Amino acid sequence: MTGPAETLSPHRFLVVEGPIGVGKSSLARRLSETYGASLLMENAAENPFLERFYRDPRALALPTQLSFLFQRVRQLRRLKQGELFRPHAVSDYLFAKDRLFARLNLDDDEFELYEEIYRRFVEDLPRPDLVLYLQAPVDVLARRISRRGVPYEQYIRRSYLEQVADAYADFFHHYEEAPLLIVNAASINPVEDDEDYAALLEEIARVRHGRNFFNPAVRYG
Repeated sequence: MTGPAETLSPHRFLVVEGPIGVGKSSLARRLSETYGASLLMENAAENPFLERFYRDPRALALPTQLSFLFQRVRQLRRLKQGELFRPHAVSDYLFAKDRLFARLNLDDDEFELYEEIYRRFVEDLPRPDLVLYLQAPVDVLARRISRRGVPYEQYIRRSYLEQVADAYADFFHHYEEAPLLIVNAASINPVEDDEDYAALLEEIARVRHGRNFFNPAVRYG
């Protein structure tokens, strides 16, 4: 797999987001290589509660959520303090989406506690210059999750995946904190297809503000 030679990103802090299985981590990794940028990755394997959460969501929701919250805060503080050294960064998560999963998974009392902790951190963390939101139907997400074969992900229920996809759609329908590029990830494979990747890089370079859409099937079909 090859791609364009390393070039400077037009955005100092670029975030790739989307529901489980949409391909955000692989794309973030390739973008960081292209731009020579620091890479911030959500390391689900370091969350000691996650596998048990997928087996029994109700019992493990709060510790799972707080573990992710603290992991993300530690990474983003390093970025803000310049400890990652490079002038640009690419991340496979948006900090604000942490609250999306909290609202989805926690009961009201747990969410109230979570909110108190969340508010202590959110104002001090860096905000992205561009967010890529990758969209795909639940059937596509389910196939990709099955194909990549991560053991704990095989416990994800389809009903939960549908809830996650709907929550993402609602979240980004109202999102205005940074420029947004919504990508039809069901009809593009920017990780393995160089032509798709080059087209996406052009879109990323073009976007400076507002809500934008990239649907290769419409544009090139």
